Amino acid sequence: MKTLLLSAIVATSVMGASLVDEAKSAGLKPIPSSAKALEKLTSNPKNPTTSAKAELGKMLYFEPRLSKSGLISCNSCHNLAIGGTDGMASAIGHKWTSNPHGLSSPTVYNAVFYSQQFWDGRSPHLEDQAQGPIQAGPEMAAPKAFVEGVVNSMPEYVAMFKKAYGKDVKIDFAKVADTIAVFERTLVTPSRYDDFLNGKKNALSTAEQKGLKTFITKGCATCHNDIALGGTMQAFGVVAPYKHMNVGDFKGDKNGMVRVPTLRNVTQTAPYFHNGQMATLNEAIKEMGRIQLGVTLSDTETAEIETFLKALEGKKPTVVYPMLPASTAKTPKVDVVNN
Repeated sequence: MKTLLLSAIVATSVMGASLVDEAKSAGLKPIPSSAKALEKLTSNPKNPTTSAKAELGKMLYFEPRLSKSGLISCNSCHNLAIGGTDGMASAIGHKWTSNPHGLSSPTVYNAVFYSQQFWDGRSPHLEDQAQGPIQAGPEMAAPKAFVEGVVNSMPEYVAMFKKAYGKDVKIDFAKVADTIAVFERTLVTPSRYDDFLNGKKNALSTAEQKGLKTFITKGCATCHNDIALGGTMQAFGVVAPYKHMNVGDFKGDKNGMVRVPTLRNVTQTAPYFHNGQMATLNEAIKEMGRIQLGVTLSDTETAEIETFLKALEGKKPTVVYPMLPASTAKTPKVDVVNN
């Protein structure tokens, strides 16, 4: 009995070692285990991460007064308590407006690893991306001057900006967005999958390793690769059209390319696809096999892949809800009536 158990352990270890090599050859990369390496990877050299910036960025991320209505914050659509999304098929914004293109809110967790931001990839990084939703009419609907007026009207915010950037800082709209982005760069969720690729051979169960093997051999890693297991621009509907493509008018960028969603914490980011029309992970996996790989995944194969994807559930950073400064007589008044 002991000999059989030892043999099984050795076999699992050997399989794990070879699977790690196979995964890395397929383009899969782990979140670094070293805090220093991770900081280097996630920090923007033009907007370095500091604790003062990150704390201020967190406050601004949860700040509803940056919206025209005074009701919507970044966290409204990218709720950190429920996977960094809102659980809606189509994002809801100012005056209960549904996204005019039928687009869902992607998760903000691990977005720092994306090569481009937004479903159509129009933003190159988080600093640029953070400016869009604040100004967009169907989202937060706040003009730049409004946002600048809100922040500069509160002495606590002014003091925090000076602490983070120096006493001569100009608190403008871009600086507000840059600071939110610094906080978003800290929203990284390492998982047992990363431990496995970083050398801890037993971090994944035998079933999860088998699911990873199926994920690779079936071709899923062709698009869902690198650290984010997604985040790059890829063709959508390669061999067959997505069956819900007529929901919303989104067709990708000018070349028909779509930003691939991350698979990290994917159990928390339903409904799936850009227009949120796939309710379960099981059906999303099968649809991807059909339209991207040209294969009909069996129930067994689908279950194996799903088992692996569940292992991508990561450890989220602790986020304590911030207490925000009081409005003053100079704080711009909210507007929930006019466009």
